[in-house]
Amino acid sequence: MSAETFVYFVLPGILLILGLPIFVVLILTSLVAVLFIAHVPTQAFQTYMFGSLDNFPLLAVPFFVLAGEIMGQGGIARRVVEWVVSIIGGVRGSLAVTTVASSELFGAMAHTSVGTVVAVGRLLFPSLASHGYGERFSVGLITSSGAVAVIIPPSISMILYAMTAQQSAVRLFTAGVLPSILFGLVDSAYVLAYARIKMVPLSAPARWQNIWRTTKEASWAIGTVVVIFGGIYGGVFTPTEAAGVAVVYSLFVAMVIYREITLADLWRIVVNSVFLISQILIIVTAAGIYSWLMTTSGIPQHMIGSIEGMHMPAWETLLLVNLGLLVAGSFLEPPAAILILTPLLLPVVQAAGINAIHFGIIMAVNLSIGLYMPPFGLNLFASRAIFDLPLGTIYRGVIPFVLVNFLTLLVITYVPAISMVLVRGLR
Repeated sequence: MSAETFVYFVLPGILLILGLPIFVVLILTSLVAVLFIAHVPTQAFQTYMFGSLDNFPLLAVPFFVLAGEIMGQGGIARRVVEWVVSIIGGVRGSLAVTTVASSELFGAMAHTSVGTVVAVGRLLFPSLASHGYGERFSVGLITSSGAVAVIIPPSISMILYAMTAQQSAVRLFTAGVLPSILFGLVDSAYVLAYARIKMVPLSAPARWQNIWRTTKEASWAIGTVVVIFGGIYGGVFTPTEAAGVAVVYSLFVAMVIYREITLADLWRIVVNSVFLISQILIIVTAAGIYSWLMTTSGIPQHMIGSIEGMHMPAWETLLLVNLGLLVAGSFLEPPAAILILTPLLLPVVQAAGINAIHFGIIMAVNLSIGLYMPPFGLNLFASRAIFDLPLGTIYRGVIPFVLVNFLTLLVITYVPAISMVLVRGLR
């Protein structure tokens, strides 16, 4: 084993097993590399750490995090879910499909997987569990559905990938539209089949009075999606500016229209957001120096040479990368995994002829599944805290969704048109 292999791969694994936070793992690994194996001046450590934050698209991250917190606590999320519930009714399995649809819609608004699990789960878990679905299936559905926030644009993970891979965020958002819809359709088909096999009781049919009432209530909330996507694709503002607009709009709706947030609530929301934003940005700084050191060490070039020497076809390379990303996604949060692995894997897949935008979607889908893949997916522990159920119950609940969505991942991986057909229409 070479010194580079030990420092860049074995040492971080040891530190993670010891339970150190990911940013500490990256900083300690980078410090060891600078002191003992990397032929770079020590001044480069702080230069590349904080230089990672000098990136305009990165400004979208704190704004989207704050907007998501406002939507979750300002009545916007609740009204969106109630609107979806009123529309989908009278079909066996409609409540489960409502959960999938609500997760897709709120994920597009809040841009955070755990936030989607919390918002949708608190509103729908009691109804799911008491209407014939059972706790195990209900928690598995909510835990897995919330992960779509990683795929559906404009997600924070896609912004970080666009920054790291030097790709257009708008093109990446466009590429994520059909894969995220495909995930929703596949999950909906599965839960409808489950409801029919288990003979889940029929829910109340949709009524025009309820649909009209909830549509009026949710119109301002749904406007968040219209403002963000309309502004981006209409050329009114950039994705980064869209994040700032999302904060202003959601704050206006929550404080002026719905009046569910006071100034005291706003202060609490801002403080909570600051903690989450700080966690993301310190990972960005730590991953910046780690990725730079690993790239300058020549490790990606060695990997490309090794894979080319194995003469593997592109489909085998993608399968190997997918399996590696699934494992990484079950241990690392998507922002950390993207910042660490993109500089390492992107040259490998590009050498195999894979488009960088398509690979960004593949990476996002893998990491979304990793969020609820046992044993350490982040959504699993979020559900454990929210629903107070044993981890064993949650594990058994998510396994069917892991298997179903792995098949969806393979379709997205080997049918690039799903990701690229809309992108080709952009100028």
